[in-house]
Amino acid sequence: MAQIMCSALLFDLDGVLIDSTPAVTRVWSRWAIAHGFDPDEVVHRAHGRPSVATIRDYLPHADHEAENLKVESGEIQDLEGVVTLPGARELLSALPPDQWTIVTSCTRPLAEVRLHAAGLPIPERLLTCDDVTNGKPDPEPYLRGASLLGVPAAECVVVEDVPAGIRAGKAAGARVIACRTTASDTELKEAGADWIVDGCKSISVSQLSGKLTLVLTGEHIVGNS
Repeated sequence: MAQIMCSALLFDLDGVLIDSTPAVTRVWSRWAIAHGFDPDEVVHRAHGRPSVATIRDYLPHADHEAENLKVESGEIQDLEGVVTLPGARELLSALPPDQWTIVTSCTRPLAEVRLHAAGLPIPERLLTCDDVTNGKPDPEPYLRGASLLGVPAAECVVVEDVPAGIRAGKAAGARVIACRTTASDTELKEAGADWIVDGCKSISVSQLSGKLTLVLTGEHIVGNS
């Protein structure tokens, strides 16, 4: 068991609070095949990053905005299998509204559609790729997310599932709990995760004098800090 003191929590969305992997895989696989790329490679690269960043990687001379709209439209329409991950609803309901938010590489319309589909609350200070200039792994998303809550990033704990997001959180100065829902433990460790857990079901929270105490439980916790 590990205990962590912090002032706020910053959650990634896909792979942390909700499982959208089947939909992501279907949409990006179709896109990859249509453009002659390896779908497995494209899907792996797309996880945890703004979709337009992946499009730029593969089609540097294309109309990136037009391609991005196609991908986003496909993801908004494909909600089959989008569900809440175990423990996410319980963890969010235990947190004061002003001490957590979501920092996602989704666009705002896509994030809201997926949250509705999963039956999770939309935080007032939701931060999406529409709100930043530089997406993950740049620290800007988590620096902005912490600022929206009025808390220094160093006093926040980020909950992530992919290396790009972990690197963004660490570069922002936050500590990072990684969920082993998407990437391997080796990838999570190499990205700099401070702790690795099975998911939100392994995190509980209590509040004392404005601070949050997170308790990590389970047999498979790995601490790197």
